[in-house]
Amino acid sequence: MIYVLVGCIICVLVFAKMALVIIPQSETKIIERLGRYHATLQPGINLIIPFVDRAKEIVVLERGRYSYSSSIDLREQVYDFPKQNVITKDNVQTEINALLYFQIVDPFKAVYEINNLPNAIEKLTQTTLRNIIGELELDQTLTSRDTINTKLRAVLDDATNKWGIKVNRVELQDITPPASVLSAMEKQMQAERNKRATILTSEGKKASDILQSEGEKLATINRAEAAKQEAILFAEGEAQARIRKAEAEAVAIQKITEAVGKSTNPANYLLAQKYIKMLEELAQGEKTKIVYLPYEATNLMGSIGGIKDLFKSE
Repeated sequence: MIYVLVGCIICVLVFAKMALVIIPQSETKIIERLGRYHATLQPGINLIIPFVDRAKEIVVLERGRYSYSSSIDLREQVYDFPKQNVITKDNVQTEINALLYFQIVDPFKAVYEINNLPNAIEKLTQTTLRNIIGELELDQTLTSRDTINTKLRAVLDDATNKWGIKVNRVELQDITPPASVLSAMEKQMQAERNKRATILTSEGKKASDILQSEGEKLATINRAEAAKQEAILFAEGEAQARIRKAEAEAVAIQKITEAVGKSTNPANYLLAQKYIKMLEELAQGEKTKIVYLPYEATNLMGSIGGIKDLFKSE
């Protein structure tokens, strides 16, 4: 009798343990009753009927391998897909590695709308990525990661909506073109650098030549201005000298006129002085000189006579 009682107690405990299901936070389970969907368990303590209710198992991806589990993780998950070959619009084969961040928002759809959720997401990501990269050239692929991520996330989010999945973010980790393309790109980059260096050097030389020519131009203008000012000052000085000389001669003529009076022409007096000075200069020297006096020499005699009369009057 005691053994039967103990056996009943053990059966009750086992039945109670099987009937009580504790769900951790951020997880859930899909319960089927006799093979038909019954309930989605919430975090905490839940009651089920043992041997009648059972948790539905789904395929999960753990450490790169597929396995079965009755628990559904509702947290955001990350799938790191292996590198795959894609072909760009300009027929360049490239390897791309992608990261996918998604979250199960409807466990019912994630269980009953798709058979192998991780594999479906992976294949959908690969095919969508091939389609997007096929519309871009290699240069655009390398420089448009944000654009590719946005397009890929939009397509995946729309396609996986019926599976109860929310795609939050897609990131391209590595884009690796072939070695020959990388070598050609390095040569192109080096050529571009050399081109920019040559352009900068020529622009610098051009600027230097322009500055030098402008400096020479300003120097020429300054020299011309200086020569002009010098010529103007010289001409003004010569004009002033002539004016002063003329004024002095006018004063001299005025004095001579006052001295000789009106009987003698002052011009004859001045002319006679110049003739006498000239004769003195001709008489200087060792060689004998023959001087031919012009016809106007009679004026000289008259002038000398005038001077003679002037001295006698004095």
